[in-house]
Amino acid sequence: MDMNQQLAALAGLGATWVLWLLVGLSVTCLYVIFERAVYLARHREPLARQRKIRELIQQGKFRDLFVLTKDHGSMQSRVVRAALSKPEQGSVAAEKRIASALRSSEQDTSHTLGFLGTVGANAPFVGLLGTVIGIVGAFQELDQSGGRVTSGLMAEVGEALIATAVGLLVALPAVAAFNSFQRLIKRRSARARALGDELLAELSARDCRGV
Repeated sequence: MDMNQQLAALAGLGATWVLWLLVGLSVTCLYVIFERAVYLARHREPLARQRKIRELIQQGKFRDLFVLTKDHGSMQSRVVRAALSKPEQGSVAAEKRIASALRSSEQDTSHTLGFLGTVGANAPFVGLLGTVIGIVGAFQELDQSGGRVTSGLMAEVGEALIATAVGLLVALPAVAAFNSFQRLIKRRSARARALGDELLAELSARDCRGV
């Protein structure tokens, strides 16, 4: 079977399978968006807690600070726990633990977002594939009808155009959610990094005092 026959066989399948593929991707994207939204909501650091954390840092109450952040999964709490988990090792070791906690927290928070980015970038091309298949099918229908416009021909053209539209409809919310989540993660990471720097400054000052 040559290449033309293979392409003709693919066109014979129609674009329906492409549409179902896009529907499957859309449903998966909705699940990922919901799951990430719930995760980020559960692991946010309320403003009141942020103020309390900074207050305890400025007061040097590291034991109370560790207790406050012990059971919370936000980026800032994880940074604080990492810094204070082994206070006897000093500020240099704490800095390395903070960096490790930040990387780990960013990876956990952005988990599965790569799927949204991939779908957002490629769903239009999947829809375009369905369009190409539909157009090829339309030409085959036109050839079989001897150049007459038939209902089968119009159905093939309609299916081809729908595939492109569905591809765009799948891509747009995926891209929007991906960008929104990325911006939120960057803001939280920046706050956690700033908090880590503030905590390191206090730990370094304590080391200098020999406390």
